[in-house]
Amino acid sequence: MAAILVCGATTVSVSLVSCNDANVQENESAAEVKGEELIRTSQSWDGVELPDYLQGRPELVAVKYEFPVGKKLGWHHHPVMNYGILVQGELTIIGQDGKEKVVHEGEPVVEMVNTIHHGENRGDKDVILYMFYLSQKDLPLAVQHPEIPLD
Repeated sequence: MAAILVCGATTVSVSLVSCNDANVQENESAAEVKGEELIRTSQSWDGVELPDYLQGRPELVAVKYEFPVGKKLGWHHHPVMNYGILVQGELTIIGQDGKEKVVHEGEPVVEMVNTIHHGENRGDKDVILYMFYLSQKDLPLAVQHPEIPLD
């Protein structure tokens, strides 16, 4: 069986065979694709229920953040829901009420919505964090609060 895959202006021919009939060459891996659900929740990391979805057309945004060792983000809040995966390092998130959440390498995190907080890299290696925002066109992903001093 053959299939045609069209990517933009490029056409690629791909051969497809059933798993039972596939002949794997000696130097190729026969590993299976595995899926692992990391989180399913209706609450942010501090236990607060997430708001209802916004009305209107969604805009999905993915951002890769890199936090050097010792870096502190300023106080801010997110007007939209967002969540992510910490792929390297350790990130501490601090709510304005003093509640803290330490996110470790490989862990998911669901951010607070409309609640002021900030993040710090207190670890010994740079943090790499992938965040996914459920937004709408022209909405900010974060609103900064420079009037609140960091300790």
